[in-house]
Amino acid sequence: MRLTLVVLLLALSQLCLAQPQFKGKWKPIFNGKNLKGWDVKIRGYALNENFGNTFRVVDGKMQVNYEAYTDFKEQFGHIFYKKPYSYYIVAAEYRFIGQQAPKGPDWAFRNSGIMVHGQPAATMGKDQDFPISIEVQLLGQDVNIKAPRTTANLCTPGTHVEMNGKLFTPHCTNSKSKTYYGDEWVRVEVMVLGDSIIKHIVNGDTVLTYQKPQIGGGTVSGFDPAVKKDGQMLTSGTISLQSESHPVEFRKVEVMDLEKYYRKKK
Repeated sequence: MRLTLVVLLLALSQLCLAQPQFKGKWKPIFNGKNLKGWDVKIRGYALNENFGNTFRVVDGKMQVNYEAYTDFKEQFGHIFYKKPYSYYIVAAEYRFIGQQAPKGPDWAFRNSGIMVHGQPAATMGKDQDFPISIEVQLLGQDVNIKAPRTTANLCTPGTHVEMNGKLFTPHCTNSKSKTYYGDEWVRVEVMVLGDSIIKHIVNGDTVLTYQKPQIGGGTVSGFDPAVKKDGQMLTSGTISLQSESHPVEFRKVEVMDLEKYYRKKK
């Protein structure tokens, strides 16, 4: 009898801790034809000045390319979906292709990212390098290198999060994903529930979880001080994809909006 009660209590505790099972619909936010609905911001250039056709559509895929670059010059770029979200899951299917741009930083080899809860593109400074946001870092590995390299890591340009109930301030933190080599397609989903919880999911496996995204810290430059209000919780924001000097393709970018679910729940 006692053993049965213990088993029942354990089962109930797991049920209470489980995340809700959402039945929403995926909405493509990249139409496979053009960049309609997106804003481009590249460091050193005005809003929507798409230098060198860095962001473009090729064979139905959104491509980040550097054919016009003779020197990357830390011209980090981002392409922002114009509509902000608060409670949602965003998914992107990506792969790295080709060679890194000339003089791209070593750490940016096979490196891109999905930025969530970010500032609007129009509020970025002309020379700002990264949007104030939560970055889900996308990494790949060369087939000739055997060292493991996780993807869907956490980076925090101008932000902090909490882990295990405490403020967590390191800039980048590795997930527990496996390593993806060569030009393999990888699906990354990010569940973002307002200012409560964020989960990184790779090919169906949850690889990182944290809470309470908020503005704070460094690792971002060229920003308007009026935008960087340290300590402010991030309850909503933009979704953007990175240009960090290595060519990358996205064959699918989609969102499941959970706002109505949470409004109904409240």
